[in-house]
Amino acid sequence: MFLVYGGEELILEGYRDASFQSDEDDVKSQSGFVFRLNVGVVAWKSSKWNTTTDSTTEAEYIAASEAAKEAVWMKNYIQELGVVSSITEPVVIFCDNNGAIAHANEP
Repeated sequence: MFLVYGGEELILEGYRDASFQSDEDDVKSQSGFVFRLNVGVVAWKSSKWNTTTDSTTEAEYIAASEAAKEAVWMKNYIQELGVVSSITEPVVIFCDNNGAIAHANEP
């Protein structure tokens, strides 16, 4: 069974979020992401962390970096499949924390 999309161009985009110290018993954060290829969901993950963070910005930035690693892997995998010659558009990962966005944009 194969998932087939029509057209010449594939667009991969991600959404991610983190919850800072969401578990009151052990103050661990949780995070998750979902990736869409054109209109269909192709990957998702939700997990509770083994480490603690000191701020919401730190938790959100770590979640964004994990999603970025997944995006790189997925883009390479799709290109290796040879479905299209390449994914020409950058992979956009949506983030809802201004501090994490500012930190990610630092040189």
